[in-house]
Amino acid sequence: MKTVAIIGAGSWGVALAIHISKLGNKVRLWSYNPSETEMIRKERVCKFLPGVLIPEEVECYNEFEPVITGADYIFHVTPSRSVRETLRKYKDLVTDQPIILCSKGFEKDTMMTLDEVVEDELPKAKIGVLSGPTHAEEVSIGLPSALVIASKNNRLLQEVQTLLMSDTLRVYTSTDIKGAELGGALKNIVAFTAGIAYGLGLRDNSFAALITRGLAEITRLGVALGGQHDTFYGLTGLGDLIVTCLSEHSRNRRAGILIGEGKSLDEVKKEIGMTIESIDNLEVTYELSQIHGIEMPIVEKAYQILYEGLSCKEALTQLMNRGGKHE
Repeated sequence: MKTVAIIGAGSWGVALAIHISKLGNKVRLWSYNPSETEMIRKERVCKFLPGVLIPEEVECYNEFEPVITGADYIFHVTPSRSVRETLRKYKDLVTDQPIILCSKGFEKDTMMTLDEVVEDELPKAKIGVLSGPTHAEEVSIGLPSALVIASKNNRLLQEVQTLLMSDTLRVYTSTDIKGAELGGALKNIVAFTAGIAYGLGLRDNSFAALITRGLAEITRLGVALGGQHDTFYGLTGLGDLIVTCLSEHSRNRRAGILIGEGKSLDEVKKEIGMTIESIDNLEVTYELSQIHGIEMPIVEKAYQILYEGLSCKEALTQLMNRGGKHE
């Protein structure tokens, strides 16, 4: 039995807590929200996972010390924009526990990947990245899924794989931290545009083209930022892209649908009520594409729709009328 600290009690943090607890481990959750903690403690539910019960063995706190002290692993599952801020609040409690990043995105001000943020704050930390095509709604009820744990530390790879593997969750290992992390961060933006396409009334042919060409864009930028090409055609790239573009559980797709239907950005954020990583990370992705000279027409049009007033229909027209290319 291991003791696992999970920092963040949103849908994915709770889904991981349920899975890890059911495998016989001790799980402690940290939540920033006292009412959320109270709901988990008394009602054993998460408002983001309706109908799912949290095992009695999962403990939840608003303080970091009882969560982290004595833990074997720390799974960090906050929105990307708050990774550094949250880490600074508990880093003095970290001894030699590995930190497993489950957040997907960039730090906006520095344009750092999240593993770089952790390394910046805790230079000696053992870091892993957990990513793949897994919606919390399905993992929390034990539907078969697959994930990747990426790290430069071989012992960490084997330990986390062993910790999470079950008859409902298959876990692969990778040494490509950058590729695994970037696939998870960048696919959200393509999923957002897939939602816009759906909101405009487009369907299968358009989605197939969008996913394929979106993958090409993700791979180009991901390799420029240090990821390995083949990683983007695995679970953390293509796999995560497919599930996020097509699933009814995807907040990024749903946000795009609302934009495609004519809602404002403020209306979209209010209606969804949860973190929308595609919107949070779109500006950074666009800036990185400009800095590295990477052609990303889908990302560019998404940026222009949100920040330059381009209409969704005009963006589609411009994409379809680009000059001919050799695939």
